[in-house]
Amino acid sequence: MNQRTLVADRLYYGLEPTHLRAASARALTRVVGLAPERARISDAHLYHDFALDPAQGAALVEALVAHGALEPPGEGQAGYGLTAEFVAIAQARIVEPLPRPRARQLVDAACALAREINEDDAHNPLSIAALAVFGDYMTRHARLAELSFGVVVDLRAPTWRTRFGRRQQKAEGARSLRNAFRALSSFVRVRVVTELPALPRPFSVVYDASSAR
Repeated sequence: MNQRTLVADRLYYGLEPTHLRAASARALTRVVGLAPERARISDAHLYHDFALDPAQGAALVEALVAHGALEPPGEGQAGYGLTAEFVAIAQARIVEPLPRPRARQLVDAACALAREINEDDAHNPLSIAALAVFGDYMTRHARLAELSFGVVVDLRAPTWRTRFGRRQQKAEGARSLRNAFRALSSFVRVRVVTELPALPRPFSVVYDASSAR
């Protein structure tokens, strides 16, 4: 699993990233070594660890529960469970944001990579029909938290080159595509889909294989 990234100039749950990470790590130390059924923490302890008053703390806890970072008390349980999402926040790395000019360079590099994969990666059963950007890139932010690509795939037509060497399975091919684009930058996030409407809106198509031929 990729390490969670928090961007230095953004607020998360209304908190600065250094505050959020440090407070989450403090809360996590309260349950280290406990059995899962006992690894729960009270709302009072959460308010204390995050240095918030009861009203602010209650709002934070509600938001953390809504986003899957805390597991609410169940029947016969006291306190909140700390989920994998909470652990990821406590162990997150904090980075400076991605300047938009650099993001544009990465988009150009991603388009070149898509063309290269389509032309040369004959052993991947998937070709790239289109490449789109969505998320932070579609905002007016000058500095981005991440650069999200939607890779629209299609089955690659067999060629004489596929006779030599083992052809990947579809799952391997999708994983290979994700890894190739992620290698461009730690800011890159990749979603592999089979049709454009499956991507979050708004998005913008930056590479179309039908017009690149």
